[in-house]
Amino acid sequence: MNNSMEIEDENIEKTKISLMRILVEKQDPSSKEVEDGALRRFLRARDLDVEKALNMFLKYLNWKRNFVPNGSISPSEIRHEIQQNKMFLQGWDKKGRPIALLLAARHFQHEGSVDEFKRFIVYLFDKIITRMPPGQEKFIVIGDLKGWGYANSDIRAYLAALSLVQDYYPERLEKLFVVHAPYIFMTAWKVVYPFIDPKTRKKMIFVDNKSLKSTLLEEIDESQLPATLGGKLELVPIHNS
Repeated sequence: MNNSMEIEDENIEKTKISLMRILVEKQDPSSKEVEDGALRRFLRARDLDVEKALNMFLKYLNWKRNFVPNGSISPSEIRHEIQQNKMFLQGWDKKGRPIALLLAARHFQHEGSVDEFKRFIVYLFDKIITRMPPGQEKFIVIGDLKGWGYANSDIRAYLAALSLVQDYYPERLEKLFVVHAPYIFMTAWKVVYPFIDPKTRKKMIFVDNKSLKSTLLEEIDESQLPATLGGKLELVPIHNS
């Protein structure tokens, strides 16, 4: 019974992908190169509602043309962000999903403004996506807040990253593990929380210090965990990966 239901759901999804492709190409002929996987992710983000997914995808195409006109972000466009040396690409989880590690205490606002931070997040996501093995569409992020203080607080940057994840890279984030979160971080978290959609909230896990390693080891082998979190991998800055 379960198998027949799964096949039926799969067929419904395929039909909606085909319909969405026709509608997208009609409104934006330049989208013919788009893979089915991309359309599927936008459909799933809108619970297979074709009209909502179509509007979301057309907004994405327009954003991509304007925000990433060259097709990718160059390190020269995110100089201040790279100098902070705060983001690392670290191994894969047990299902082959690439892992990114953020050291949040190294993030500070700077003259490059929130637009440079947005470009940095796009640069990060695109780097992660190129590391995905065939058949894999999602990634893991570990946000390490050890040493985080008010000087690191940047609500505009948090909201910008959230918007990118939810609006332009839907169904890419598998889980966000937040570790070593100090009590004062909850002040910033309360501001951001209302902007997080329910699907994204379910992917965010605050890990208690006492169960830190055991929680991460459920998803990630010790050989793939960064040494700073009790694993065996040395940190590799994103711009060197």
